[in-house]
Amino acid sequence: MSKFELDTEFVRKLAAILEETKLGEIELADGDRRIRVARPTASVVQPAPVMMAGAPAAAAAPVVAAGAAPTAAGDLSKHPGAVKSPMVGTAYLAPEPGKPNFVSVGDKVTAGQTLLIIEAMKTFNPIKAPKAGTVMQVLIENARPVEFGEPLMIVE
Repeated sequence: MSKFELDTEFVRKLAAILEETKLGEIELADGDRRIRVARPTASVVQPAPVMMAGAPAAAAAPVVAAGAAPTAAGDLSKHPGAVKSPMVGTAYLAPEPGKPNFVSVGDKVTAGQTLLIIEAMKTFNPIKAPKAGTVMQVLIENARPVEFGEPLMIVE
């Protein structure tokens, strides 16, 4: 059995890529050698969202356009119009409490238009429409945690 030599500079570069891209982990393999660099995954208790007087409560279930057939959760991630989360964080459908949502079911959107924001590490990241179309489904609730790759909306 040969000794595995660790290239710490390479590991540091991978860690920098994780930070830059907000990915949760990177794994590389070369023959029998494997290296995996991952962010710590601590469970964090999310504080209850602050509700402003007169603000509507978050919907209890994903919003689906009238006439749209509900799809199994596994199928939504493969939907060609799925807008997926590029990071782990907390998703907000409106720019701030009490303001209208960026978009609603049935809205026409243009490529690059902000659909929602995800807060990750105290930074608010706009999630933009990858293409022009109509918002067919909103798959998340306001102010809830989302995972990397999780479908957030369907734009067709």
